[in-house]
Amino acid sequence: MNKPGCRAGRRAREKRRKKTHGYSVVTLTHEAQFVLLRRWLKEKGFTSQSLIPVDFQDTGRGLMTNQTIKAKNSVISLPEKCLLTTETVLESYMGDYIKRWHPPVSPLLALCCFLIAERHRGDASEWSPYINILPKTYTCPVYFSDDIIDLLPRSLQKKATEQKEQFQELYCSSLMFFRSLQPLFTQPTEELFTQDALRWAWCSINTRTVYMEHDQSEYLSREKDIYALAPYLDLLNHCPNVQVEAGFNKQTRCYEVKSVQGCKKFQQALINYGPHDNNRLLLEYGFVASGNPHSVVYVDLGTLQLCLDEKDKQLTQKLLYLRDNDFLRNLTFGMDGPSWRLMTALRLLSLKPEQYSCWKSVLLGAAVSRDREEWCIHSALKLCNNLSDDNVKALETLSELKQGANLPLLQQLCVVESLRQEEQRILEHTRVVLQNLRGQ
Repeated sequence: MNKPGCRAGRRAREKRRKKTHGYSVVTLTHEAQFVLLRRWLKEKGFTSQSLIPVDFQDTGRGLMTNQTIKAKNSVISLPEKCLLTTETVLESYMGDYIKRWHPPVSPLLALCCFLIAERHRGDASEWSPYINILPKTYTCPVYFSDDIIDLLPRSLQKKATEQKEQFQELYCSSLMFFRSLQPLFTQPTEELFTQDALRWAWCSINTRTVYMEHDQSEYLSREKDIYALAPYLDLLNHCPNVQVEAGFNKQTRCYEVKSVQGCKKFQQALINYGPHDNNRLLLEYGFVASGNPHSVVYVDLGTLQLCLDEKDKQLTQKLLYLRDNDFLRNLTFGMDGPSWRLMTALRLLSLKPEQYSCWKSVLLGAAVSRDREEWCIHSALKLCNNLSDDNVKALETLSELKQGANLPLLQQLCVVESLRQEEQRILEHTRVVLQNLRGQ
């Protein structure tokens, strides 16, 4: 016979489980960390009547509506008192140390240091109800090993490596400032402000802050101060097809998000980070949006060179001409086939020596002869097949690496796998478009 408490627990779990979009979601309202967060926010003047925290099957944690939100109506309005900004940091126990430091630290570093310090303080921190629900790790490339970066599309590998280098430079250049904070702690700052701690704080800020312009502080560097951590609001997930109006309202002193289209009851409330392709979403936020209408597959110079005729005596000159006219960047394949920029670059590369006088007109959109256009379509198809083969190999490797991987590694592999799968879907559409063009 089951104990009464067990049956009640099962009923409670089933009550918290709802159906939306055809699959189960589990509400997180009764979890201790969210109870504390909502209570803490209420003390600061925020209550959410229409949004509840939920664990969604496809996006993970997010916010679900428990009542219909009409078009142009507010999704969430978070009081200024709830926002964590550089003003918060400068008014804190850390403020005097930042104000005395020269050269001034950046707004980003000031926020990072405060987050690390507040996490270290644990329950003694005023911000602990918020910090306790932040992810413990992230799936941005700054967390990736070199082996995982090698599994990214070639066009993204360079940017991912640059992100890691920029972070490393930030860490190394901040060591002296970290040491200056020692009077605030009994534990050595070398043990608190570690590379791992800074990476966590850096990603927390870069992936979760809302855009909010602040007056330039005389105590901070001249970099734009545009960050605001927004507890609870930052649980809203991105959707490229959703339209919202978001910003800080100086009259109400709240950061407000309004829905343009409205949102039905028991649906996930979503926002839009902007018209970003999946490469940028992974690089800056650590996720990939399935079916993203802004997504494309980039053709880097290394891939482009596969279709070049090395016997062409004008090849070096053509590449220089393309570079000088900014035509070696943003060469892409999309769901509707090769981009105009890619085909234009290929048309110029296809020209014969005696057609030198046509270079400028081709870049401006002039047509080329039928045989040159056929060469371009054939070359585009060759590029498409090469990128597709690269995807297949990467997906096979990712599938093998996922076996037995620990959770943080598995999450990194899964996000790279999602990107590769989305690119493969685009390339399959492109291949059909090019084959149809070739058959005309």
